[in-house]
Amino acid sequence: MIRIGLVELALGGLLGWAMVIREEKPEWLRRIGVVAPQRVRQVHLDYVMMGLILIGVGLAVPDLPTVVAVALVFGTAINPFLFVPLAFDPDAERRAWYRLLAVVSFLGVSGGLVAAAIVGPS
Repeated sequence: MIRIGLVELALGGLLGWAMVIREEKPEWLRRIGVVAPQRVRQVHLDYVMMGLILIGVGLAVPDLPTVVAVALVFGTAINPFLFVPLAFDPDAERRAWYRLLAVVSFLGVSGGLVAAAIVGPS
């Protein structure tokens, strides 16, 4: 889980370059179809935060049950990614596939964090 958190943190760091492009060359984003460039910041920050969450939980609860770790990893990977379709199509959040992924990923993060708090060290 810590390794995946580091990967998410690295991805968030790399997305910092997208932030530079957003500020310096916004036409590049428009050229590839980005219509909501504010979503670039959201995906960047969310991957940083989710990576830190995984690292922190992995260090605090190294014996986290596998099912909880999988749910948490799934949620922390998908939640930030859900900003990507919104960058290209702000109406994506109204579609059933988007709503389903959002609910399942949010359940993975919130449920996984609650479970980690319950089974974690006292």
